[in-house]
Amino acid sequence: MAWALKLPLSDEVIESGLVQDFDASLSGIGQELGAGAYSMSDVLALPIFKQEESSLPSENENKILPFQYVLCTATSPAVKLHEETLTYLNQGQSYEIRMLDNRKLGELPELNGKLVKSIFRVVFHDRRLQYTEHQQLEGWRWNRPGDRILDIDVPMSVGIIDPRANPTQLNTVEFLWDPAKRTSVFIQVHCISTEFTMRKHGGEKGVPFRVQIDTFKENDAGEYTEHLHSASCQIKVFKPKGADRKQKTDREKMEKRTPQEKEKYQPSYETTILTECSPWPEITYVPNAPSPGFNSSHNSFTIGEGNGSPNHQPDPPAPIIDVSAGIPNAQNLLSTSTPQEAQQWLHRNRFAAFSRLFTNFSGADLLKLTRDDVIQICGPADGIRLFNALKGRVVRPRLTIYVCQESQQLREHQQQKHENGEPGNVYHAIYLEELTSLELTEKLAQLFNISPHQINQIYKQGPTGIHVLISDEMIHNFQDESCFVLDTMKAETSDSYHIILK
Repeated sequence: MAWALKLPLSDEVIESGLVQDFDASLSGIGQELGAGAYSMSDVLALPIFKQEESSLPSENENKILPFQYVLCTATSPAVKLHEETLTYLNQGQSYEIRMLDNRKLGELPELNGKLVKSIFRVVFHDRRLQYTEHQQLEGWRWNRPGDRILDIDVPMSVGIIDPRANPTQLNTVEFLWDPAKRTSVFIQVHCISTEFTMRKHGGEKGVPFRVQIDTFKENDAGEYTEHLHSASCQIKVFKPKGADRKQKTDREKMEKRTPQEKEKYQPSYETTILTECSPWPEITYVPNAPSPGFNSSHNSFTIGEGNGSPNHQPDPPAPIIDVSAGIPNAQNLLSTSTPQEAQQWLHRNRFAAFSRLFTNFSGADLLKLTRDDVIQICGPADGIRLFNALKGRVVRPRLTIYVCQESQQLREHQQQKHENGEPGNVYHAIYLEELTSLELTEKLAQLFNISPHQINQIYKQGPTGIHVLISDEMIHNFQDESCFVLDTMKAETSDSYHIILK
């Protein structure tokens, strides 16, 4: 205040001195916090901005986010600022997801008074597992028959209409709802994260999943195919009460960290907000295909036609068997099998999870695969099982018969050999795989160096010397390693022959 005792100065000089003193008093503010304390990149990395950045419109387009989905479960406190939130769930426990109408007044008026459809999915977070999702889920189906990955707890849910699920899509459910009314759906996830880890020796980290919601509105044809909004969040699923223990462990670890280390982590939010994402790429709609509904008196799915139960997953449709093959339960893959027959063989032998990988493989292609090839394609467990199934089929033909040719001159010649103590008839082995009369005709023609067209009919000599026409069914009933003597008769109207098995 010493300057106040000086002689009066002009107003301009006084004002200049005040400005300089005020600037000097502000020059040191923030210096005690150190350089970079107010870095804008650090400020934008705070959780409050990170949670909201996905909902901010981009510079090129102004997106309308009509809905918001909130999973009513706390997020993990052990997630760094720049990473996506992670939420822990208990296997089989019901968790609420609130479906909120986020439209502003006048936005999307075509939805007023209308229902929308939401499709829930539990999918893999890791890109590597997304590429093999079909095989992973099919493998889970075989290991957990009768179970689903995702269920809706219908009695606890509010505002959902016509909940449905496809029995072949264990990780997907869908329902209709009115945005103007309160809607909450309770979901149950029945798979755990460690079921999809590569090595299972105990103590390994489980793979993360995503809960994704895709919402659609009705088009002019009455089908819910027009995409409105998609959002998802990252989760991990533990055995019952495991999520609570994991959340507690993370919280205790964070409490032991220094204040400087804590600043690098997000706080634990009471709820999990699903952030906007792209719609799931494999969404397909078949309007005329009915999907099973829910039984409102039970927490899980039932089959709408009454051919299942809440606790029993229906068996996959029986493979189509070629009736002409004769044995509907045949378990053998033939080198002559077509790609379609190879697909049927894969399904019959519990390799349906790999049917897509082997779509264009014939029986010969599959049988040529080495052990290393199969293990690399299918993994160690299923690879060894598939290789053993393929290798087991190569060892022995389905039917072996022995034949020798007989004629009047040959019969007299063999009788003379027999009298001289020499070997009698010499038989040839014929190996049959398809067990059809056509295959037998081709093998006989090849054995005696004639054209298959020269064999008119094949008969078997029956009781009292009658000739019975050989059919596929008769060949199926041949005893393995049977011996036949072939006699030939020239056909009356052509240059072909009739063959008789005696």
